[in-house]
Amino acid sequence: MLTPPPMFHRLMAELVGTFVLVLGGCGTAVLGAKFISDGISVGVGHLGVALAFGLTVLVGVYAFGTLSGGHFNPAVTLGAAIARRVEWDAVIPYWIAQVVGGLLGGLVVWAIAKGKKGFDATGNMAANGYGAHSPGGYALWSVIIAEIILTAVFLFVILGATDPRAPAGFAGIAIGLTLTLIHLISITVSNTSVNPARSTGVAFFNGNGAPGQLWVFWVAPLVGAIIAGVLYPILFGEGEEIADEPVNDDALA
Repeated sequence: MLTPPPMFHRLMAELVGTFVLVLGGCGTAVLGAKFISDGISVGVGHLGVALAFGLTVLVGVYAFGTLSGGHFNPAVTLGAAIARRVEWDAVIPYWIAQVVGGLLGGLVVWAIAKGKKGFDATGNMAANGYGAHSPGGYALWSVIIAEIILTAVFLFVILGATDPRAPAGFAGIAIGLTLTLIHLISITVSNTSVNPARSTGVAFFNGNGAPGQLWVFWVAPLVGAIIAGVLYPILFGEGEEIADEPVNDDALA
């Protein structure tokens, strides 16, 4: 049996994985979603942004999942702890690593974007928001409902795909495609968070009300994670107990 990786390596995996997630997802939204070439608007659009987030989490899960579980998201860590997939002692250290990784990703996106003449980060850093700061003008209650439900769905898929009873080797694909679908549903609602570290990573570079609305994109995803973490074992039962192990890497092998 392989020796579980030390906490330092797990935290570095979460930091780097969250960095890649914010760089890939928010970087696509900021740098590649839309630009003007010869008077024609081109770019990857909402579909491209959704795929970017899905691909980055898929890559991260396969690259770092066997080290840390591949959370890259405080809501995922909380839901996994409630469902006894990771030890409670790891929750706060994971959250810190994820937020630091997200901020570093946001910093790199901001630094690259500043190289474009006329770029103004204010309101243009793919921040999450509601009301006037929602891409589609959705109200606070709409955003809260979407973020809670979609985060719960995300956690249900993650817990199911990494369940010891699940087919081995496919967790990353299921998780990445689910995050892509979630973005297709809710980019126009809230710019899609379901991840407090992703929201924090760009909020302070974005300004324009994003820091003041950041609480929603912590509270709602965490509530969704609690719902899924509590309900998954009740609705679907449990496989072998693995809470004493740092990660469940069998589904990633």
